[in-house]
Amino acid sequence: QVDLVESGGGSVQAGGSLSLSCAASTFSFTNYYMGWFRQAPGTEREGVAAIDSDGDTTYADSVKGRFTITQDKAKNILYLQMNSLKPEDTAMYYCAAADNPVLDYGLAAQPPLNRYEYNNWGQGTQVTVSS
Repeated sequence: QVDLVESGGGSVQAGGSLSLSCAASTFSFTNYYMGWFRQAPGTEREGVAAIDSDGDTTYADSVKGRFTITQDKAKNILYLQMNSLKPEDTAMYYCAAADNPVLDYGLAAQPPLNRYEYNNWGQGTQVTVSS
C-alpha cells in the first residue's frame, strides 16, 4: 500500500502553466511505476504521463511537448509540469503508483499509461483551463 497525496491544481487561462505534486509514502519494492492520470466528467480515466524507478518516461500524444513528468526519489515526490495548457486539459488529475512484487523481476520497456496497471491512487486535484 502506497499513500499518495496530490497538490497544485487550480485554474489558469489557456496558454498558461501549472505544476502538480504528489507525495508518496514508502514503496515496498525496488521497481515501481508512477503516473499521472486525468478524468473529465463523462469520460474514462486516461493516462497522461508515467515514469518508472529507472527514470524512463511515457507521455500521451495529447500532452507530448507540453507536459513533463519528473520525480525526486530521495523525497518520494512525483511532479507534473504542465505548460501551454488548453481548455481540453481541464479534468481531475490523479497520481497513481504501481507497487507490485512482479516488477522486481523486470520493468517494461516503457512505463504504462494503462490505469489497470496501477494499484494505488491519490484523491485527485482539479485543473481547470479557461479559454
